[in-house]
Amino acid sequence: MTDRIAIWLGGLVLLAIGVDILLYGTEHLLFLARKMYDLVDWLAFWR
Repeated sequence: MTDRIAIWLGGLVLLAIGVDILLYGTEHLLFLARKMYDLVDWLAFWR
């Protein structure tokens, strides 16, 4: 992956999160962050 593609993808993710916060609030983002932490913890165990 080139730097240009990584910057565009990062920008799109930040834009999507910003739109999501504006439309729906932040409660479900906290839920998703906790689930992502659990997933990373589970993957680290199997590493």
